[in-house]
Amino acid sequence: MANSAQAKKRARQAEATRKRNASLKSELRTAVKKVKKAIVVGDKAAATKMMQESQAVMDKIADKKIVHKNLVARTKSRLSGAIKALA
Repeated sequence: MANSAQAKKRARQAEATRKRNASLKSELRTAVKKVKKAIVVGDKAAATKMMQESQAVMDKIADKKIVHKNLVARTKSRLSGAIKALA
């Protein structure tokens, strides 16, 4: 339990940051799910469109260091490979 005013403030800030980061991670997972859903349906045009929209979200979250940049790169690579396989 925080005793000093500084420790109480840091605890509040940490909680706010945790909630913000959780929200952004959820946004990342939702973006990936949208692309995967389009891939499962088999619509290459829709999947490509969703991939372009999702890449912006993924890159933004990686730039903020919410998740590691390599995780985003790996995810984008796998999704783009799956889209290419739809042909």
